[in-house]
Amino acid sequence: MTVQPPSEDELPTARELEQDEASTTPTSRLLLPLGNEPLAMLARRGFQATVAPLDLPFPADLDPSRAERLVERLGHYAFRLFLRGAILRRGSFTPQEATRYLEEDRATAFAEDLVSMDLATREEAGRYRLTHPALSFGGTLEWYVAHELRERLRFDVAAGVKFHAPDVGGDLDVVATAEGHLVYLEMKSSPPKHLAPDEVGAFFRRVRALRPHVSVFVMDTALRLSDKVLPLLQAELSVQPPPPPRRIVREVWALTPHLYVVNARQDLMGNIGLALAEGFRALAPPAP
Repeated sequence: MTVQPPSEDELPTARELEQDEASTTPTSRLLLPLGNEPLAMLARRGFQATVAPLDLPFPADLDPSRAERLVERLGHYAFRLFLRGAILRRGSFTPQEATRYLEEDRATAFAEDLVSMDLATREEAGRYRLTHPALSFGGTLEWYVAHELRERLRFDVAAGVKFHAPDVGGDLDVVATAEGHLVYLEMKSSPPKHLAPDEVGAFFRRVRALRPHVSVFVMDTALRLSDKVLPLLQAELSVQPPPPPRRIVREVWALTPHLYVVNARQDLMGNIGLALAEGFRALAPPAP
């Protein structure tokens, strides 16, 4: 069936168009907080992103001294394993119930660390309970990485960013800016065996919509990435067959000059820093 265009008599007049527009309620202005360059760079790309509170096992306004003590502990993979397990217990736990990877005396020392920071309380029979229950360790990992990017590398950082991108969805775990460049980090706190293809596909949809200068896929695990994680990521690359991944050092990999994958082997933040250094060098002009 052919649809006939409206005739000249059916089209609104210039006066009607002007009156109709003049009666329209203007769109409210969305003002960004001063000093938040990551959100500003998203807005310049056409996205009205917002920041949601992180799911944390401690107050979001943790005082600086306790925050620094906690960050120092989170720099140790063993402590992150312990805290992840304590969160997943969903209530009272013994140190040994929180993790099967640590000796009892070390797990107990970590539980006492939480008590000393007012993040846990002691209960009867050698049990403990977090004072601020969280649903998962993911928010803590985002908070830790954002804190270290800000304090150690002097990035402007936003964590837990609601993307609101049409047909993309999901959160931007950590976005950071420096030297006029936008960095996006996707954080995974579970072992590689739990990584699903749809999660990887969602990550690539966010990257393609956002177009950051550097992206880093972060797995907080000591396990190899080459068995499952790298093949899943390579399968989503637009160039097929994909180029072979380039090992920078340990489990720090470059899939492209703008996309990197790291794990926590030896030092999570050190590995992230190596990936960012490679990405920023790739953005620089050719050496003379």
